[in-house]
Formats: sequence, structure tokens, C-alpha cells
Amino acid sequence: MLQCFSDSSARTTNSATDNLPWQSRVVCESFDKRLNLQKHIVSKMTDNNNTELRAEIIAACVEMNATGLNQGTSGNISVRVDDQILITPTSLPYHETEPEDIVSMPLDGDYGSYSGRRKPSTEWRFHLDTYLQRSDIGAMVHTHSIYATTLSMLRMDIPACHYMVAVFGGSSVRCSDYAIFGSEALSANVLEALQGRTGCLLGTHGMLTCGSTLKEAMWRARELETLAHQYYLTVQSGREPVILDDEHIQEVVSKMKSGYGIWTQEPVE
Repeated sequence: MLQCFSDSSARTTNSATDNLPWQSRVVCESFDKRLNLQKHIVSKMTDNNNTELRAEIIAACVEMNATGLNQGTSGNISVRVDDQILITPTSLPYHETEPEDIVSMPLDGDYGSYSGRRKPSTEWRFHLDTYLQRSDIGAMVHTHSIYATTLSMLRMDIPACHYMVAVFGGSSVRCSDYAIFGSEALSANVLEALQGRTGCLLGTHGMLTCGSTLKEAMWRARELETLAHQYYLTVQSGREPVILDDEHIQEVVSKMKSGYGIWTQEPVE
């Protein structure tokens, strides 16, 4: 078992890990950071700053990078909380993000205004606009995952090649047109692609999934990347996949209304 003190003499040095091999120091320092973050969270659990939810957003960001759903500082996550949204900051590595770095933006009031010590993600506009138009959405996850992004570069919708398309609310996952990140045009494209859906591809960009909760939105993100991977491999085989018709998909949607996976909400009609 790793000991953060190699011997009694180590305790008298300026740092408790100075005498350890560098690999052990890295592990100890990483553990200390996680422990300090947990203590920080616990100490603020009683405040009104949604610290616990902010920590959950950070954990989801770290998870999506660790599992290959995203990389670097690309991608972003937001959650609706009453009359505001909490959204990840721009250009900050997720493993360095603290609860206070998560940005608050009002749903009523000055459009685009925010509070916090960081600036919001450059993609704040399509997050905010979607919440303003879709009362059924409580959380959004945007990533640059490999296969979903590959299909978006080919400007390909994902048809009903598998019944799991139904978890996004219809018989396809649409791919939007391209517009530069952070723009009004991109936000308009996203809103169009999301009509009657809880997920879409962003042309030459990535993917976006929605849910009533952060857990649900993250689940959809994993399902969408898996679906994109399966569709890509099928197309690469040189054969056309068999596409389920609308009747089959509606049958699946109806059956899923009673609960499927972690999804217990009725899909958008």
C-alpha cells in the first residue's frame, strides 16, 4: 500500500512527500487535491451556491474526458437551476476546475450576463437559447467525441439503423449545418436540429445531448457516441444498414415511456 510518508525523517522536511520517488509524490499530491476538494464541498453543503451540483458538473466533465467522450478543454456542460443555468467556464482544464469556477447565467434578465470569477463557455449561447425554448430540458452535454464528430464532418444524420435512436425522441439523430462556435447562427442551427429531439450532431463540430437531469444527459451522450460508432462501422463495411421504419421506432418510443435504462421521462413528442 502506498504510504505518503516513507519514514519518520520525511515528516520533518518542508513537504511530507519530499523524500518520496516522483511517482509516489504525484499520487499523494493527486490524493491530497481530491481530499481537499471533498472537504471544500462538505464545508459548503449548507450554502445557497449549489456547490454540490457544481462539483457534480466538474465530475461529469472529468468523466467525459477520461472515458474518451471528449478531450482537452473542448466540450461543455450546463444544468438548469430554477431561474438560472450553471455552465462550465471557458478555457479551463477540467481537472483544475473548482466549484467556484462554474459560471451562473440568469434565464431572466440581461441576455448573456453572468456572475462568477470566470467567463462562461464560448458556447453559452446555444445552451441558454435551448433552455429558454425547451422547458423539458434540465441539463446539456456537448462533446467532441471521435465518431459523432466524424459523422458531423461528413454531415451525416444517423438514421434508425438501431432501435436506440429512439432514446433521442424520433427516427433519426439530425446533423446541423456548420456555423462558427459561439455564434447566433450556431445556436439557431442547434435549435433546428433539436426540434422534437434530445440529441443532435453539430456540423463539423461535435455532438450535443440533453436530459431532464445531468445523469440523463450524460447517459445520452454515451449512447450517441456508441450509436455513431456502430453506424460508422456499418457504413465502412460497404453494405447499407437496414433502416427501421417510423412505425417500428414509434413502437420502441412507446415501450420506452415506461422506463428504459435510466430514462424514465416521456420523450418529446
